[in-house]
Amino acid sequence: MLRIKRVYCEPSVRDGLRILVDRIWPRGLSKNKAHIHEWRKELAPSNALRKWFGHDPAKWTGFLKRYRQELTESGGIDALAKLARQARGNMVTLVYAAADERHNQAVALKEFTKRVK
Repeated sequence: MLRIKRVYCEPSVRDGLRILVDRIWPRGLSKNKAHIHEWRKELAPSNALRKWFGHDPAKWTGFLKRYRQELTESGGIDALAKLARQARGNMVTLVYAAADERHNQAVALKEFTKRVK
């Protein structure tokens, strides 16, 4: 099972494996407090894409398309497939730092894993 959660929210044993999917470490958060098991930078959007998107909901559809293309071109599809396998039969929580809980890379990755074999 794959869940998403903001990294600044209190970690829980129900989170299972906590995977950070940001390219940059979350501001003001120690590694001990974050309780991150894996940091998967290869799944994060590029800095250019992240800056273009700027968490603007009006750009969400374009972000999804560009992000998926970026993952495909960079070989990130293999990393996405690994993530999908990890989530089969196990609790995996994708953690992210963005304030917008509906328009971020963790939401996109969760959707993308539904289409990976």
